[in-house]
Amino acid sequence: MTLATTQPDWDFLHTSPDLFVANLTHLGLIEITGEQGKTFIHGQVTTDITSLTDQQWRWGAHCDAKGKMISSFRTFSCNDSLFTLHTASALPLSLAQWQKYAVFSKAELTDISASKCIIGIAGNTASQFVEQEFGAINDELTVVDNSIILKDNDRFILILNEDIASKVIVASKQPLLNASAWQALEIKAGYANIDANHSAEFVPQMCNVQAVNGISFEKGCYMGQETIARMKYRGGNKRALYILSGTASDTVNSETQIEVQMDGDYRRAGKVIESVQYNGQVLLTAVLANDTDNDAVLRISDDSHSLLSVVPLPYSLDEE
Repeated sequence: MTLATTQPDWDFLHTSPDLFVANLTHLGLIEITGEQGKTFIHGQVTTDITSLTDQQWRWGAHCDAKGKMISSFRTFSCNDSLFTLHTASALPLSLAQWQKYAVFSKAELTDISASKCIIGIAGNTASQFVEQEFGAINDELTVVDNSIILKDNDRFILILNEDIASKVIVASKQPLLNASAWQALEIKAGYANIDANHSAEFVPQMCNVQAVNGISFEKGCYMGQETIARMKYRGGNKRALYILSGTASDTVNSETQIEVQMDGDYRRAGKVIESVQYNGQVLLTAVLANDTDNDAVLRISDDSHSLLSVVPLPYSLDEE
């Protein structure tokens, strides 16, 4: 569905708006069906798919045989189908890999992104508004009249048919913001939304997937499990996802490099995962050395006018 959107003001990151609605065009949705659909995906990803209830969603990672993430995703089960919500650019990569192996299982995988509208709702009155439109939302996952609602603390992802999406947008009485508004909140949450530029580059722990309950260390075998388990139990991971904010003169995207000041000079430090920019300000996630100090002086590579600082993560990386 094509909808006119507007650019959010940067102020919304520093204030608490009553309500905003964003068009999440940067995301795409795969539906997995068939008698063995759920068990097939269970053997492909870091999430314990078989334990998911109809009231839950979970983060997860789809990895290659070396344990490198092809994509990260949210996953949930609805009726007899399983769904995975990826970045739009990484979705085809996971879909192609899964379809290649699914020929040996009674499972069908379909990209249904074009048939759904994915809307993000947040703000002080987000919960009140969503309940006004759909009724009480008490669980992480709620299904109402073919509408799927994922609750992530105080914000919501709505997966809707076009007619319902139009009604919700009108009822909100808010301008429909572009995806960058939602991406800013994902960055502040410390989520790693892997796009095609970083597919098959990072082991999940390098992007803090374990810290958002996206890895089950108790489930059976899955693609890349040996590397992921070894990293947990034997150590060796030297990278982590960081949140950075500051200023930048150049355009920042997922191909951008980060540099750190050391001994009076700047050296390459890591790569941007996701970013938003507005009026010279930038907010981003990046994979850096996991011993990077919170007071480290960082900048965008080759942008001498940029300056970045570390924002504390909203969760702990300490192993239990």
